[in-house]
Amino acid sequence: MRKVLIGLVASVAVAAGMVALEGDARACGGCFHPPPGPTEDPSMVTAHRMILSVSSAQTTLYDQIKYTGNPKDFAWVLPINGSAKVGLSADVVFTTLGSMTETSIGAPPMNCPNPPSSCSEGYASDNAGAPSASGGSSSGSSGSGGVASDGGVVVTHEEQVGPYETVQLHATDPSALNTWLADHGYVIPADVTPIISAYVTEHYDFLALKLVPGAGVSAMRPVRVSTAGGSPVLPLRMVAAGTGATVGITLWVIGEGRYEPQNFPGFQIGADELLWDWKTSSSNFAQLRADKTTASAGRGWETENSTDISPAQISSVILRGSSPGTGSGNPDYLGIDAGDAGSGETPNQVRQEDIDTLFTGLTSAGTVRVTRLRSDLAHAALASDLVLQASADQATLPLFRQVTKEANEPLCPIYQGCDLVGQGPRSQAQAAAASGGGSKESFSCSTARTAPTTSTVVYSGLLGLAAISFIRSRRRSTKR
Repeated sequence: MRKVLIGLVASVAVAAGMVALEGDARACGGCFHPPPGPTEDPSMVTAHRMILSVSSAQTTLYDQIKYTGNPKDFAWVLPINGSAKVGLSADVVFTTLGSMTETSIGAPPMNCPNPPSSCSEGYASDNAGAPSASGGSSSGSSGSGGVASDGGVVVTHEEQVGPYETVQLHATDPSALNTWLADHGYVIPADVTPIISAYVTEHYDFLALKLVPGAGVSAMRPVRVSTAGGSPVLPLRMVAAGTGATVGITLWVIGEGRYEPQNFPGFQIGADELLWDWKTSSSNFAQLRADKTTASAGRGWETENSTDISPAQISSVILRGSSPGTGSGNPDYLGIDAGDAGSGETPNQVRQEDIDTLFTGLTSAGTVRVTRLRSDLAHAALASDLVLQASADQATLPLFRQVTKEANEPLCPIYQGCDLVGQGPRSQAQAAAASGGGSKESFSCSTARTAPTTSTVVYSGLLGLAAISFIRSRRRSTKR
């Protein structure tokens, strides 16, 4: 089966004069932009979130990036094998899968001593442990399926997809392709030129995308790219463009089974490796990931979890949508304006097309397997594309992990009888309970004197007056 190489790239176009920011952009394979001005900070891709839907019929990749800097323009170039379908998506797809596959860590039981059983009414047990800590068709106004030659580069397809101009290219001469891209407004860094040349030598075609002239920040939209067939390969060589020393990637693979890296090392973090520190109320999950990544020389991919989810369950959340965002784009779907050669689409029509594309060829079993992978890749690791394969172990990996090992002690309540008198380390609370501090008999005892109440003072005064009156009465009787 032939390999399908797909990827997405974009960075947000920002109005002139906007201060430097960090935010979400919509998709990334090779992210190119003009060099910064004398007073501008360079743009830098710091993280990706990708969704890869894989079936025997079709492979579709969604990609969302986080960047720093102040990009005024962007260009998006990615290698493809054969022709591609480009469509519009929305942030709500990423947030939906993220919330449904969030890994959670459960703290071990606190094992604090309970209040005395005779006065436990009204008290809640404090032994449960700390809270858990916490992952269709293209739409366009115009299209061209013809073939046109331009300086040794063949333009196989052109179309406008929402606010984007897209063009699919074929070339056998690497220098001709780089010249074409430069002549058509794609600023290709010098260190990326040999990467593009290598893809040309390997007989890949290319998809190039940029905003329609005049489109502003509000027009930036997430996009998806679909190619025929399965056996996915992520174009990490192209992803290297615009990144720094390290780039974090979260990847959700939706398919009929569990996937894993074929040509990169992989690892998991089991519950038996986790340690809960009561002093910080956190686990060592992040540190374990960092240690395993370092041990893999910045090439390792962690399989966070792998679960079976109903497409209807995912679709129902996406169909509910979300409210407009305040950042670089809208997290929900937007419609497509009617163009010269198109009738336009409503937001709901765009949404339904996106859902249909997400599950193409995957609905027969009633559920899909969603595998969540995570990596913090060193820049040197981006010298090779990521090849994914079906995992030899198709068992599910749960979202929840219960920690059983601990460091330090939790703070526990300390009782004197039924009174809560403070808190301290668990061993101190247990010692107080064992010494009888928690027994009912000690409830009425106190080491401190208490001032008498007003009613006690009055009552004692009346008793004194009665005693004086009685003594005087006895004296008069004696004299008689």
